Amino acid sequence: MPDNYPFDPPSPYPAAEIARAWQRERPGTPTDSIEIVTPLWRLAKLFADDRRRVLADAGVDPATLDLLSVLRRAGTPYELSTRELSRRTLVTAGAISQRVARAEDAGLVTRRAAADGSRAVVVTLTAAGHDLVERTVEQVLVRESELIASLSPDARDRLATQLQKLLDEVSRVARKPSSRR
Repeated sequence: MPDNYPFDPPSPYPAAEIARAWQRERPGTPTDSIEIVTPLWRLAKLFADDRRRVLADAGVDPATLDLLSVLRRAGTPYELSTRELSRRTLVTAGAISQRVARAEDAGLVTRRAAADGSRAVVVTLTAAGHDLVERTVEQVLVRESELIASLSPDARDRLATQLQKLLDEVSRVARKPSSRR
């Protein structure tokens, strides 16, 4: 059976056309965000769909790769507490517990009580987990490099800087209530 993923491709409408239509239909409504946010949403969908396809081909789910990657990036001995895993993956303690349990069942991690006598649980990457993350991260990063290959190194640097500035500002503003109610 052929791969028909993604099942729901982004709309082909250019963002500028969407903005003009809203300006026509709702004069005075701010539309300045559309030509930024709409392409970002579309790119996020395309990147996520492509990554899911690469991961499915590699036989790993995104949540497991996220867990293994965080442990791998921690450096030798490739272990972290569940609290630190939760902080670094931006998911709840319950979600980390589920991820760790699945990865442990698959032989990709082990877990043990912290040696300091606290109630902390330490999760360690196994040799099988290390092999899987090495192989999979290589596939994902090579593919994502292919996806951004049309950008020059200078354009990549400028875009990365601008996106980080936007992310920082949106993170700050999103914590506050909207001024329009």
